[in-house]
Amino acid sequence: MKILVIEDDRLTGQYIVDGFREEGHVVDLLTDGSQGLMQAAAGGYDVLVVDRMLPSLDGLAIVQTLRGARLPVPILLLTALDGVEDRIEGLNAGADDYLVKPFVFGELSARVAALARRPPPAEEPTVLRARDLEMNLLTRRVTRAGQAIDLLPREFALLECLLRRKGRVQTRTMLLETVWGIHFDPQTNVVETHVSRLRGKVDKPFDQELIETVRGAGYRIPA
Repeated sequence: MKILVIEDDRLTGQYIVDGFREEGHVVDLLTDGSQGLMQAAAGGYDVLVVDRMLPSLDGLAIVQTLRGARLPVPILLLTALDGVEDRIEGLNAGADDYLVKPFVFGELSARVAALARRPPPAEEPTVLRARDLEMNLLTRRVTRAGQAIDLLPREFALLECLLRRKGRVQTRTMLLETVWGIHFDPQTNVVETHVSRLRGKVDKPFDQELIETVRGAGYRIPA
């Protein structure tokens, strides 16, 4: 396996690296959270072992960012936080497993091997495109014709929903469920308001409109 270890305690990190290398695995070690995220996002690893408490960017943020970008690599969180709520928080963030310090290397190795045996999910793109519009899910950067577009979080989620289903109509109900997590009709114009704001940023400054209104149905971005 090729394993990335992100651990700021050098003794612990070297202990893990030496153990995996003795088993014949290829291991990279980084001690900084931001650098670890960039390395992990570059891909090519079978499993990530990520410490919860890291300088510059903590392990929970790394997991959330990678999962937000739909990167499917298995992640084991390694931490001194042993409360039930801490474990729940880590798993809910997208970690596949959670091991509390101090630990026995044999257990860490067995857990990592179990994660590596899981069948990989279908890979999802980290960049979504429609004509000259581009959305980077990892950096959360949106550009059109090379020009940066600043979106609020809900606007970003709305555009992402439309781009992921490019060419298909998204009804008001679908958008409420996907973007707002609302599973009933609140009888408000929240969808229409946000679509209008999104058009003001994505369409109006440019020659060609991308967000189409399908009368009586919903909205779509052409394939």
